[in-house]
Amino acid sequence: MKRLFLFTILLSLLIISPLSLQTSRPASASESVIAEKLAEAVDVYFDGEFETGLAITNELLSRRDLTPNDNIAILEIKSIITYAKGQRYKREAFGYLQDISHIGHCLVDLPREMWPSELRSKWYELCQAKELLVCPSDQDPEIQTIAIMEFDNFSIGKYKEELGDLSKALADFFEYDFSRFTDLKLVERDKIDHLLKEVKLSEEGRIDQATGVRVGKMLGAQLMVFGSIAQIGRKDARMVVRVVNVETSEIITSADMEGRPAFVEMEKKLVKAIAEKLDLVITDQMETAIQESATTDMDAAKLYSLGLKYMDEYQYEKAYDHFRQAYDKDNSFIEAKRKMEIYKPLVG
Repeated sequence: MKRLFLFTILLSLLIISPLSLQTSRPASASESVIAEKLAEAVDVYFDGEFETGLAITNELLSRRDLTPNDNIAILEIKSIITYAKGQRYKREAFGYLQDISHIGHCLVDLPREMWPSELRSKWYELCQAKELLVCPSDQDPEIQTIAIMEFDNFSIGKYKEELGDLSKALADFFEYDFSRFTDLKLVERDKIDHLLKEVKLSEEGRIDQATGVRVGKMLGAQLMVFGSIAQIGRKDARMVVRVVNVETSEIITSADMEGRPAFVEMEKKLVKAIAEKLDLVITDQMETAIQESATTDMDAAKLYSLGLKYMDEYQYEKAYDHFRQAYDKDNSFIEAKRKMEIYKPLVG
Protein backbone atom coordinates (compact mmCIF):
# COMPACT_ATOMS: atom_id res chain seq x y z
CA MET A 1 0.00 0.00 0.00
CA LYS A 2 2.80 2.39 0.89
CA ARG A 3 4.64 1.95 -2.42
CA LEU A 4 1.39 2.39 -4.33
CA PHE A 5 0.66 5.56 -2.37
CA LEU A 6 4.12 6.98 -3.09
CA PHE A 7 3.80 6.11 -6.77
CA THR A 8 0.49 7.98 -6.95
CA ILE A 9 2.09 11.04 -5.36
CA LEU A 10 5.06 11.00 -7.70
CA LEU A 11 2.83 10.80 -10.75
CA SER A 12 1.43 14.16 -9.67
CA LEU A 13 4.84 15.83 -9.23
CA LEU A 14 5.07 17.91 -12.37
CA ILE A 15 8.80 17.86 -12.84
CA ILE A 16 8.42 16.87 -16.48
CA SER A 17 8.56 19.97 -18.65
CA PRO A 18 5.37 21.20 -20.37
CA LEU A 19 7.13 20.75 -23.71
CA SER A 20 7.62 17.03 -23.14
CA LEU A 21 3.95 16.69 -22.23
CA GLN A 22 2.83 18.54 -25.36
CA THR A 23 5.08 16.61 -27.72
CA SER A 24 4.76 13.23 -25.93
CA ARG A 25 8.55 12.93 -25.98
CA PRO A 26 10.23 10.74 -23.35
CA ALA A 27 11.47 12.46 -20.22
CA SER A 28 15.09 13.57 -20.44
CA ALA A 29 17.83 11.91 -18.41
CA SER A 30 17.93 14.86 -16.01
CA GLU A 31 14.14 14.75 -15.51
CA SER A 32 14.30 11.03 -14.78
CA VAL A 33 17.11 11.49 -12.26
CA ILE A 34 15.21 14.25 -10.46
CA ALA A 35 12.06 12.11 -10.36
CA GLU A 36 13.99 9.16 -8.93
CA LYS A 37 15.69 11.32 -6.31
CA LEU A 38 12.39 12.89 -5.27
CA ALA A 39 10.90 9.40 -4.99
CA GLU A 40 13.74 8.52 -2.64
CA ALA A 41 13.22 11.71 -0.59
CA VAL A 42 9.50 11.00 -0.21
CA ASP A 43 10.22 7.37 0.67
CA VAL A 44 12.61 8.22 3.52
CA TYR A 45 10.22 10.96 4.70
CA PHE A 46 7.51 8.36 5.26
CA ASP A 47 10.07 6.31 7.16
CA GLY A 48 10.75 9.31 9.44
CA GLU A 49 14.29 9.90 8.12
CA PHE A 50 13.83 13.65 7.70
CA GLU A 51 17.50 14.69 7.54
CA THR A 52 18.17 12.13 4.81
CA GLY A 53 15.23 13.47 2.81
CA LEU A 54 16.41 17.08 3.23
CA ALA A 55 19.93 16.14 2.15
CA ILE A 56 18.46 14.75 -1.08
CA THR A 57 16.41 17.91 -1.75
CA ASN A 58 19.41 20.15 -1.02
CA GLU A 59 21.54 18.16 -3.45
CA LEU A 60 18.85 18.49 -6.12
CA LEU A 61 18.52 22.26 -5.59
CA SER A 62 22.25 22.66 -6.31
CA ARG A 63 21.78 21.44 -9.89
CA ARG A 64 22.12 23.99 -12.69
CA ASP A 65 19.68 22.35 -15.11
CA LEU A 66 16.47 22.77 -13.10
CA THR A 67 13.29 24.02 -14.74
CA PRO A 68 10.78 26.12 -12.74
CA ASN A 69 8.61 23.01 -12.35
CA ASP A 70 11.61 21.06 -11.02
CA ASN A 71 12.27 23.77 -8.44
CA ILE A 72 8.64 23.78 -7.33
CA ALA A 73 8.54 19.99 -6.91
CA ILE A 74 11.78 19.98 -4.91
CA LEU A 75 10.77 22.92 -2.69
CA GLU A 76 7.38 21.30 -2.14
CA ILE A 77 8.97 18.13 -0.72
CA LYS A 78 11.51 20.20 1.21
CA SER A 79 8.70 22.20 2.84
CA ILE A 80 6.77 19.08 3.84
CA ILE A 81 9.84 17.39 5.35
CA THR A 82 10.97 20.55 7.17
CA TYR A 83 7.48 21.05 8.61
CA ALA A 84 7.51 17.48 9.94
CA LYS A 85 10.59 18.26 12.06
CA GLY A 86 8.45 20.19 14.53
CA GLN A 87 7.13 23.51 15.77
CA ARG A 88 10.35 25.51 15.56
CA TYR A 89 10.79 24.64 11.88
CA LYS A 90 7.39 25.94 10.75
CA ARG A 91 8.64 29.35 9.68
CA GLU A 92 11.31 27.74 7.51
CA ALA A 93 8.76 25.36 5.97
CA PHE A 94 6.40 28.27 5.23
CA GLY A 95 9.32 30.10 3.62
CA TYR A 96 9.70 27.36 1.03
CA LEU A 97 6.04 27.83 0.12
CA GLN A 98 6.74 31.52 -0.42
CA ASP A 99 9.66 30.56 -2.67
CA ILE A 100 7.28 28.39 -4.71
CA SER A 101 4.85 31.28 -4.98
CA HIS A 102 7.62 33.57 -6.27
CA ILE A 103 8.66 31.04 -8.93
CA GLY A 104 5.15 30.80 -10.30
CA HIS A 105 2.10 30.78 -8.11
CA CYS A 106 -0.18 29.15 -10.65
CA LEU A 107 2.46 27.20 -12.56
CA VAL A 108 1.52 23.94 -10.81
CA ASP A 109 -1.81 22.89 -9.31
CA LEU A 110 -1.20 23.11 -5.55
CA PRO A 111 -1.64 22.02 -2.78
CA ARG A 112 -1.54 18.24 -3.19
CA GLU A 113 -3.07 15.51 -1.09
CA MET A 114 0.10 14.70 0.87
CA TRP A 115 0.38 18.24 2.29
CA PRO A 116 -0.38 18.46 6.03
CA SER A 117 -3.42 20.62 6.73
CA GLU A 118 -1.51 23.59 8.20
CA LEU A 119 0.74 23.80 5.13
CA ARG A 120 -2.39 23.77 2.98
CA SER A 121 -3.86 26.63 5.03
CA LYS A 122 -0.63 28.62 4.69
CA TRP A 123 -0.70 28.11 0.92
CA TYR A 124 -4.26 29.43 0.76
CA GLU A 125 -3.11 32.52 2.69
CA LEU A 126 -0.47 33.10 0.01
CA CYS A 127 -3.11 32.56 -2.67
CA GLN A 128 -5.46 35.06 -1.11
CA ALA A 129 -2.70 37.65 -0.68
CA LYS A 130 -2.08 37.47 -4.43
CA GLU A 131 -5.81 37.32 -5.22
CA LEU A 132 -5.17 33.92 -6.78
CA LEU A 133 -7.41 31.59 -4.83
CA VAL A 134 -8.62 30.78 -8.33
CA CYS A 135 -5.87 30.53 -10.95
CA PRO A 136 -6.57 31.32 -14.62
CA SER A 137 -5.90 27.66 -15.47
CA ASP A 138 -8.73 26.65 -13.11
CA GLN A 139 -11.29 28.31 -15.35
CA ASP A 140 -11.92 25.82 -18.14
CA PRO A 141 -15.22 26.54 -19.92
CA GLU A 142 -15.46 22.86 -20.89
CA ILE A 143 -15.39 21.65 -17.28
CA GLN A 144 -17.87 22.58 -14.54
CA THR A 145 -16.44 23.47 -11.14
CA ILE A 146 -18.35 22.15 -8.15
CA ALA A 147 -17.96 22.94 -4.45
CA ILE A 148 -19.31 20.67 -1.72
CA MET A 149 -20.20 22.27 1.58
CA GLU A 150 -19.90 20.46 4.90
CA PHE A 151 -23.19 18.72 5.58
CA ASP A 152 -25.52 19.81 8.39
CA ASN A 153 -26.66 17.54 11.21
CA PHE A 154 -30.33 18.19 11.97
CA SER A 155 -30.76 15.17 14.22
CA ILE A 156 -32.64 15.59 17.49
CA GLY A 157 -31.88 14.69 21.08
CA LYS A 158 -29.33 11.98 21.75
CA TYR A 159 -28.95 11.18 18.06
CA LYS A 160 -27.38 14.55 17.33
CA GLU A 161 -24.70 13.86 19.93
CA GLU A 162 -24.24 10.21 18.87
CA LEU A 163 -23.68 11.16 15.23
CA GLY A 164 -21.28 13.92 16.26
CA ASP A 165 -19.23 15.12 13.30
CA LEU A 166 -20.38 12.36 10.95
CA SER A 167 -21.72 15.02 8.58
CA LYS A 168 -18.11 16.16 8.05
CA ALA A 169 -17.12 12.70 6.83
CA LEU A 170 -20.18 12.41 4.59
CA ALA A 171 -19.25 15.64 2.81
CA ASP A 172 -15.70 14.28 2.48
CA PHE A 173 -17.01 11.02 0.98
CA PHE A 174 -19.26 12.97 -1.39
CA GLU A 175 -16.31 15.11 -2.51
CA TYR A 176 -14.11 12.07 -3.06
CA ASP A 177 -16.80 10.27 -5.04
CA PHE A 178 -17.51 13.28 -7.24
CA SER A 179 -13.79 13.64 -7.94
CA ARG A 180 -14.16 10.47 -10.02
CA PHE A 181 -16.03 12.38 -12.72
CA THR A 182 -13.55 13.72 -15.27
CA ASP A 183 -15.96 16.37 -16.53
CA LEU A 184 -16.08 18.04 -13.11
CA LYS A 185 -13.48 20.00 -11.15
CA LEU A 186 -13.77 19.92 -7.35
CA VAL A 187 -13.00 22.88 -5.10
CA GLU A 188 -10.99 21.56 -2.15
CA ARG A 189 -12.96 21.32 1.09
CA ASP A 190 -10.28 23.07 3.12
CA LYS A 191 -10.08 25.92 0.60
CA ILE A 192 -13.78 26.55 1.22
CA ASP A 193 -13.22 26.38 4.99
CA HIS A 194 -10.28 28.79 4.73
CA LEU A 195 -12.31 31.36 2.88
CA LEU A 196 -15.24 31.03 5.28
CA LYS A 197 -12.91 31.69 8.22
CA GLU A 198 -11.15 34.55 6.46
CA VAL A 199 -14.34 36.44 5.69
CA LYS A 200 -15.77 35.53 9.12
CA LEU A 201 -18.83 33.81 7.75
CA SER A 202 -18.64 30.63 9.79
CA GLU A 203 -18.84 31.98 13.33
CA GLU A 204 -22.37 30.66 13.86
CA GLY A 205 -21.27 27.12 13.03
CA ARG A 206 -23.75 26.62 10.19
CA ILE A 207 -23.57 28.14 6.74
CA ASP A 208 -26.83 29.06 5.06
CA GLN A 209 -27.32 28.60 1.33
CA ALA A 210 -26.87 32.29 0.47
CA THR A 211 -23.52 32.40 2.26
CA GLY A 212 -22.36 29.17 0.65
CA VAL A 213 -23.29 30.44 -2.79
CA ARG A 214 -21.39 33.67 -2.14
CA VAL A 215 -18.27 31.70 -1.21
CA GLY A 216 -18.73 29.40 -4.19
CA LYS A 217 -18.83 32.40 -6.51
CA MET A 218 -15.59 33.73 -4.99
CA LEU A 219 -13.97 30.35 -5.70
CA GLY A 220 -15.13 30.16 -9.29
CA ALA A 221 -17.66 27.37 -8.72
CA GLN A 222 -20.64 26.97 -11.04
CA LEU A 223 -22.37 24.42 -8.80
CA MET A 224 -22.67 24.10 -5.02
CA VAL A 225 -23.71 20.95 -3.18
CA PHE A 226 -25.49 21.27 0.18
CA GLY A 227 -26.42 18.27 2.27
CA SER A 228 -27.93 17.35 5.60
CA ILE A 229 -28.63 14.33 7.76
CA ALA A 230 -31.32 13.88 10.38
CA GLN A 231 -32.05 11.04 12.76
CA ILE A 232 -35.18 11.29 14.88
CA GLY A 233 -35.54 7.68 16.00
CA ARG A 234 -33.63 4.40 16.24
CA LYS A 235 -34.75 3.36 12.74
CA ASP A 236 -35.89 6.70 11.36
CA ALA A 237 -33.38 8.81 9.44
CA ARG A 238 -33.19 11.03 6.39
CA MET A 239 -30.42 12.38 4.17
CA VAL A 240 -30.95 15.23 1.71
CA VAL A 241 -28.63 16.58 -1.00
CA ARG A 242 -29.36 19.56 -3.21
CA VAL A 243 -27.36 21.19 -6.00
CA VAL A 244 -27.50 24.96 -6.47
CA ASN A 245 -26.60 27.03 -9.54
CA VAL A 246 -24.14 29.61 -8.20
CA GLU A 247 -24.99 32.19 -10.85
CA THR A 248 -28.75 32.19 -10.18
CA SER A 249 -28.84 30.77 -6.60
CA GLU A 250 -31.56 28.40 -7.78
CA ILE A 251 -31.76 24.74 -6.76
CA ILE A 252 -31.31 22.83 -10.01
CA THR A 253 -31.73 19.33 -8.61
CA SER A 254 -32.00 17.44 -5.33
CA ALA A 255 -32.30 13.93 -3.97
CA ASP A 256 -33.20 12.46 -0.61
CA MET A 257 -33.51 9.11 1.12
CA GLU A 258 -35.33 7.92 4.21
CA GLY A 259 -34.95 4.77 6.25
CA ARG A 260 -32.64 3.24 8.81
CA PRO A 261 -29.63 5.44 9.75
CA ALA A 262 -27.12 3.83 7.37
CA PHE A 263 -25.85 7.20 6.23
CA VAL A 264 -22.78 5.97 4.36
CA GLU A 265 -24.93 3.68 2.23
CA MET A 266 -27.34 6.58 1.68
CA GLU A 267 -24.44 8.77 0.55
CA LYS A 268 -23.41 6.29 -2.15
CA LYS A 269 -26.94 6.05 -3.51
CA LEU A 270 -27.39 9.82 -3.48
CA VAL A 271 -24.08 10.35 -5.33
CA LYS A 272 -25.40 8.19 -8.15
CA ALA A 273 -28.84 9.81 -8.06
CA ILE A 274 -27.39 13.33 -8.28
CA ALA A 275 -24.91 12.29 -10.98
CA GLU A 276 -27.74 10.93 -13.12
CA LYS A 277 -29.78 14.10 -12.66
CA LEU A 278 -26.75 16.14 -13.76
CA ASP A 279 -26.32 13.88 -16.82
CA LEU A 280 -22.90 12.69 -15.65
CA VAL A 281 -21.71 9.39 -17.10
CA ILE A 282 -21.07 6.65 -14.53
CA THR A 283 -19.01 3.80 -15.96
CA ASP A 284 -18.87 0.37 -14.32
CA GLN A 285 -15.31 1.13 -13.23
CA MET A 286 -16.36 4.42 -11.61
CA GLU A 287 -19.27 2.79 -9.84
CA THR A 288 -16.96 0.14 -8.39
CA ALA A 289 -14.49 2.82 -7.26
CA ILE A 290 -17.27 4.83 -5.63
CA GLN A 291 -18.58 1.78 -3.79
CA GLU A 292 -15.12 0.84 -2.52
CA SER A 293 -13.94 4.30 -1.47
CA ALA A 294 -15.57 4.51 1.95
CA THR A 295 -16.90 2.13 4.58
CA THR A 296 -20.26 0.65 5.50
CA ASP A 297 -19.21 0.46 9.16
CA MET A 298 -20.82 3.44 10.91
CA ASP A 299 -18.37 3.27 13.83
CA ALA A 300 -15.45 3.48 11.37
CA ALA A 301 -17.12 6.45 9.65
CA LYS A 302 -17.56 8.27 12.98
CA LEU A 303 -13.90 7.67 13.88
CA TYR A 304 -12.87 8.97 10.46
CA SER A 305 -14.99 12.08 11.04
CA LEU A 306 -13.16 12.77 14.28
CA GLY A 307 -9.88 12.28 12.43
CA LEU A 308 -10.94 14.97 9.95
CA LYS A 309 -11.87 17.29 12.82
CA TYR A 310 -8.47 16.89 14.50
CA MET A 311 -6.74 17.18 11.13
CA ASP A 312 -8.39 20.55 10.55
CA GLU A 313 -7.25 21.63 14.02
CA TYR A 314 -3.64 20.54 13.27
CA GLN A 315 -3.80 17.96 16.07
CA TYR A 316 -2.01 15.38 13.98
CA GLU A 317 -1.42 12.71 16.62
CA LYS A 318 -5.14 12.57 17.43
CA ALA A 319 -6.00 12.69 13.73
CA TYR A 320 -3.68 9.79 12.94
CA ASP A 321 -4.99 7.77 15.87
CA HIS A 322 -8.61 8.14 14.75
CA PHE A 323 -7.79 7.32 11.12
CA ARG A 324 -5.92 4.25 12.40
CA GLN A 325 -8.88 3.20 14.55
CA ALA A 326 -11.21 3.67 11.57
CA TYR A 327 -8.96 1.47 9.44
CA ASP A 328 -8.73 -1.13 12.21
CA LYS A 329 -12.53 -1.26 12.27
CA ASP A 330 -12.66 -1.78 8.51
CA ASN A 331 -9.50 -2.85 6.67
CA SER A 332 -11.18 -2.09 3.34
CA PHE A 333 -11.55 1.62 4.26
CA ILE A 334 -9.17 3.06 1.65
CA GLU A 335 -9.53 6.72 2.59
CA ALA A 336 -8.73 6.05 6.24
CA LYS A 337 -5.57 4.24 5.13
CA ARG A 338 -4.54 7.12 2.86
CA LYS A 339 -4.99 9.66 5.65
CA MET A 340 -2.96 7.43 7.99
CA GLU A 341 -0.07 7.45 5.52
CA ILE A 342 -0.16 11.26 5.24
CA TYR A 343 -0.14 11.96 8.96
CA LYS A 344 2.00 9.14 10.29
CA PRO A 345 5.32 11.06 9.81
CA LEU A 346 3.89 13.93 11.90
CA VAL A 347 3.05 11.80 14.92
CA GLY A 348 5.41 12.55 17.76
